[in-house]
Amino acid sequence: MQSLQQIGRRSIRRAERGAAFFVAGVVSSIALAPAFTLTLTLTLAFALCATDASAHARSVSYSSWLVGSDGAEVSLRMPLLELSRLGPTALPPGVVDGTIVDARDGLQRRASAASAASDAVGQEFADALVLVSNEVACSPSTKVRRVPDAEGFVRYRWRVVCPTGMGSLAIHSRVLLDVAPTHLHFARVRFEASPDTVRERVLTEADPRFVLQQDAARRRDGEIGSRFVDYLALGIHHILSGWDHIAFLFGLILLSDRLATIARLVTGFTLAHSLTLGLSVLDLVHPRAAAVEAVIAFSVALVAIEKGWLVAGRPRAIPLGVLAGLALLAVACEVAGAALPTVCVIGLMLFTACYFGNAARSQSDRLRIALTFAFGLVHGFGFAGILLELELPTERLVPALAGFNLGVEIGQIGIVLLAWPALVWAARATTPSLQGWARDLATAGLCGLGCFWLFERAFSF
Repeated sequence: MQSLQQIGRRSIRRAERGAAFFVAGVVSSIALAPAFTLTLTLTLAFALCATDASAHARSVSYSSWLVGSDGAEVSLRMPLLELSRLGPTALPPGVVDGTIVDARDGLQRRASAASAASDAVGQEFADALVLVSNEVACSPSTKVRRVPDAEGFVRYRWRVVCPTGMGSLAIHSRVLLDVAPTHLHFARVRFEASPDTVRERVLTEADPRFVLQQDAARRRDGEIGSRFVDYLALGIHHILSGWDHIAFLFGLILLSDRLATIARLVTGFTLAHSLTLGLSVLDLVHPRAAAVEAVIAFSVALVAIEKGWLVAGRPRAIPLGVLAGLALLAVACEVAGAALPTVCVIGLMLFTACYFGNAARSQSDRLRIALTFAFGLVHGFGFAGILLELELPTERLVPALAGFNLGVEIGQIGIVLLAWPALVWAARATTPSLQGWARDLATAGLCGLGCFWLFERAFSF
């Protein structure tokens, strides 16, 4: 359990982060329409209550299994941020809130207590991630050990022995589901008898069981590893739980006055993110995660700002305000040594200046389609993150990529098909004055949310 002091410090940090940059977003939003002044309380409350996982990031962990003649070697890996869900005592010694700290001034006995608590957490993971043979759980034959891993991650290893022999085999996972019901666990399995064959599956609360074989003599490959339909479902789940992607789609809907327009925008977005999703998963392009996530957040803010700019009659003050805000962000990134490269912020400034400069002289939808395509390229890298973590073997890439991408498209189309008719009905059932207030409220909310995410991702990586 976290102490009240730790919870208080975390809440203060969240409030400071949210308030500092959110004010900049709201100040620019106020200029978009007079009605925005009434949305400050709502959007500020939303921003301050948002958590790091409220947008695109999701709860994930990974396990690798080497199954032998009498048991298996197990390796469990997860980000420190996920481990912190269990409270500060679960973190390895010298780590606070997922950040490595200098513990030289701590007492030796406190370090020993922290190490013991961390080892106890490892044992809990061994109890939550089990290999079952002939309906009997295989028991650990070695102590669960925490071993070195990449910065920001923790890894546990142990071995299990199956007393009933290696008959029917299945993996059951309850890792972190008690604290994160939407947690995804990726299990990869190799057999000593055929080490070149890799099987993998995504385990969730709804589907926590991974069948490896039905009996000792015959393995049913149809039940081993994720199928096309599993990646299809994963893609749908990914887009429906990716709030930043949903927010961007909603911004595109706000910018559209006809269904044909939204169809063209979504088509450009789809083509773009499908391209970069493939390039990233095929290991051909390696963008920085901090830059990708920050630009995705900026895309949400920018489509909202453009909507308000159009409603306000295209005043020059709004683009200039956006450029001023980005300039301040660039200075802050440089001074604070943020993970978001300063050159990336400068690039966003140039992009914004060019886009609004052209939009001020053009009434065509082509420019907005180009904007959607450009941001779609970046969103594609965001989509790819979850497949990259799987480290799929070459022969599994094509079905995984096709199924996942199709799932994203199905979810995306579903969002549009639900939102557009609802907006059309609302427009017909309400007065123009009420429509204006609703439009301003939605635009201000998207702008504040995008600005908040941008700040969070620029300084949280």
